[in-house]
Amino acid sequence: MIKKQLTAESLKQRLQANAKDRLHNFLLADGAVRGAVLHGTHMVNEMRANHELGILETLVLGRAYLGIALMSANVKGIESVSLKIECSGPIKGLTVEANTFGEVRGFLKNVPIPIDKPMEDFDLSPFFGAGFLSVIRNMADAKQPFTSKIVLQYGNIAQDLANYYLTSEQIPTAFNLSIKYDKEGEVTGAGGLFLQAMPGADESLAAELEDLVVRFPSLGEAFADGQEPEALVKAAFKRYTPELLADKRIEFMCHCSPERLRSILKMLPKDQLQDIRDNGPFPLEMRCHFCNTRYHFSKEKLQQIYAQRLQSS
Repeated sequence: MIKKQLTAESLKQRLQANAKDRLHNFLLADGAVRGAVLHGTHMVNEMRANHELGILETLVLGRAYLGIALMSANVKGIESVSLKIECSGPIKGLTVEANTFGEVRGFLKNVPIPIDKPMEDFDLSPFFGAGFLSVIRNMADAKQPFTSKIVLQYGNIAQDLANYYLTSEQIPTAFNLSIKYDKEGEVTGAGGLFLQAMPGADESLAAELEDLVVRFPSLGEAFADGQEPEALVKAAFKRYTPELLADKRIEFMCHCSPERLRSILKMLPKDQLQDIRDNGPFPLEMRCHFCNTRYHFSKEKLQQIYAQRLQSS
């Protein structure tokens, strides 16, 4: 993966911003509810730069990045979790995934997203339309990933993720996903919060906390103002005696490389690879969908890859 440097960001600034992006787990009400709060401003900005996204595209994909990062908070025995949305609206769909190391990547199917008129608010439901939401869990010891699919109900990633947990796993869950823009359209804050009732939790408590999450102040604005995730949790849920647990880094990261793309080329049928070698285009450009990194293979490299393909057959 090749990360594009953010405009006017020095190495020191990049390291400082990257260090702030963390996922913090916590418990409420003596363990009756578990939750996580995410600071993801730098992750969203790096995602935007690499995928060359506008304001609307950043909002859609950024919320998905925040959502899948939160979903990775409590995974055990899972190598990665993926979220896929297929829809009839102008977005067409998206795919994002996060692993146990806090690495997040993913892409939109349709960039740019076509719009007929200027947006009046941040309601994205018209851009999703009808469709399906799938969650795929890649278990460490399983031969096949576990997939669950539901119908999109809201065209709102936070609400549809909450509906997924309630429908597929019968777990009352609430999400709050927030991205803050300045007057120039730059992302100045991005974050997320989720709460999940544990088995045996009182229904009234779960409903009360769900309402709190929905009405929670904008995390994007809070992080843009320099507020800290732990302090927000302690203040907002003081009456529920929050217990802060472990935290981990969150980062926009993809492990694609020239070697991996070269391996894909070597798996092509010989006649197809020969046609590419002979007729180009030169250099051949291959792009990783997950991070939008472009890799180029010269005519000489393609000749080498074809020769290696012959030797291995």
